[in-house]
Amino acid sequence: MKIYICGSMYFSKEMLKTKSELEGLNHIVSVPPDINDCLEKPELNMDLEHCFKMNIQEECFKKVAEHDAILILNYEKDGIKGYIGGATLMEIGLAQYLGKRIFLLYPPPKIEDQKYSVEIQLAKPIILNGDLNLIK
Repeated sequence: MKIYICGSMYFSKEMLKTKSELEGLNHIVSVPPDINDCLEKPELNMDLEHCFKMNIQEECFKKVAEHDAILILNYEKDGIKGYIGGATLMEIGLAQYLGKRIFLLYPPPKIEDQKYSVEIQLAKPIILNGDLNLIK
């Protein structure tokens, strides 16, 4: 399966590790195009100049469209378990619209922690509970 890994760029190291693990399971895997930049400076995803220069939103949307599925790495961040940021929410919406499979590594955040958790759940993601072997 062709899988595009999404999530906060604060999880860049985890994205590369997960990419390697999924490739070991015979999947074809892509990560965000600015991952190497964000490895050094994760805050770049909040830098408008960087995002415009890299055309990051459009490039990420293209990746969603080119793959069979997206995998959201939704680790705890800022005290929110299952954290999913705004850009990732947009990728989930696009994937849902395009009929792509949507996998969440962990359950979505509680509604009290992120109000748009409802929208995430409406996309009917497959919750892996940390087990990449469930991607089929």
